[in-house]
Amino acid sequence: MLQRIRGGLNAVLQKNFSTASMSHREVVALFIPLLVNQAFIILLSLLNTAMISSSGVAAISAVSMVDSLNMFIMNVFVAVSTGGTVVVAQYRGAGNGPMVSRTGTQAVSAVFLLAVLLGGLLIGLNRPVLNLLFGAADADVLHNAGIYLIGCCLSYPSAALVEVVCGVLRGVSETRSSLVLSVITNLGYVLLNLVFVVWLKMGILGLVISLNVSRLIGMACSLTYLIKFNQTVQFRIRNALRLDFPIQKKILFIGVPFAAEQLFFNGGKLLTQTFIVQMGTYAMTVNAIGNSMLMLMQIFAGALQLAVVTVVGQCIGRGNVDDARKYIRSFIRASVLFFFVSAAVVLPSFPLLMRLFHPPAQILPDIFAITVLSAVMLPICWSQSFIIPAALRAAGDARYTSLVALITMWTVRVVLGYVLGIVLRLNILGVFLAMEIEWCLRGVLFWARLKGDKWHAHKLI
Repeated sequence: MLQRIRGGLNAVLQKNFSTASMSHREVVALFIPLLVNQAFIILLSLLNTAMISSSGVAAISAVSMVDSLNMFIMNVFVAVSTGGTVVVAQYRGAGNGPMVSRTGTQAVSAVFLLAVLLGGLLIGLNRPVLNLLFGAADADVLHNAGIYLIGCCLSYPSAALVEVVCGVLRGVSETRSSLVLSVITNLGYVLLNLVFVVWLKMGILGLVISLNVSRLIGMACSLTYLIKFNQTVQFRIRNALRLDFPIQKKILFIGVPFAAEQLFFNGGKLLTQTFIVQMGTYAMTVNAIGNSMLMLMQIFAGALQLAVVTVVGQCIGRGNVDDARKYIRSFIRASVLFFFVSAAVVLPSFPLLMRLFHPPAQILPDIFAITVLSAVMLPICWSQSFIIPAALRAAGDARYTSLVALITMWTVRVVLGYVLGIVLRLNILGVFLAMEIEWCLRGVLFWARLKGDKWHAHKLI
């Protein structure tokens, strides 16, 4: 019986995930470490949110508030890292080893330098920024937010370096190595939080210490691996200290439009966060826990979104557009299936999950309503809205994806979020509903792009 099930699964995988460019075994070997990594990161994020919730609603609201700003900054690093991942993957597909090495090294240089500049700037402007964005928050929330923001800024360079190294390794299909580096960083964060937040009860300060120490450990391990053990990228610090502008141009061709998209896209999310601040501290807590539930249901699909960049990038590098199309469709079908499985696990487990967060009883119905709404909308429109643009970007089609994301964010999510959440008094549920309507519109526009030929007409290498 077991043999028949295994044979049937192998046949399904071969039909949907095997092409001339890559076999289904290669795709699975790429995906599994990414899945473990996503599960690890999200579950640990869930655990960390639960741990800081023991310090009260002011602490969890401050962390949620600043994390919306952190997401704004960190996604800039992710954007430039993605530029490196795409170019590395295409050179890998073309079999050009020396350019894989040069591109990987230059991606590390670009992202680390950017992190130092942005972190320093935000430290200098932390109080005006907090007052501008979240001035309506309670005084104790703002105080905690100030401590947490400075601590996060100090950790940006080390976090960015771990992110770009993992991105480069994904580009050459070394997902196991990127998994190990991510596990070291995130597991260290949780263990240190257990010491400083739970045991020593240091609250936000303990969270900041844990964040910085764990990310420094991750940075040290990432550099050690690249310099001492990795033979594909062949990273050398002396090469990283010299900027190679032709290669930087290739990386930034993908990275800059994506970074601009992330700035404006997350700027819209920040503006939405200011709506939530006006709703009060309880509403901010609902938002934080609701987002944790949403992330939990996105574990499988998030791994597929990362994997499709490497797979499509290598197909385009080999010149196999039909293979890239097949993989995109197969990844979308797989993500929809996984969303149904995730909902079937998360919804019945809701009461148990809520015990982790200790939310006040009066906000539990709002959190459950958001979780149900997300469970319904994710399989309908998330995959087209996120997997397709990741694939288009891997083919070099960065400008279109960025333009669509910016327009839909500011015309739908921000405006509709205000109307539904504030004007029509749907509160947090209205904000989430606007976000998921925006997913649907984006998905339609990206699907239309995929059906044409312009998305794969760009020449990066």
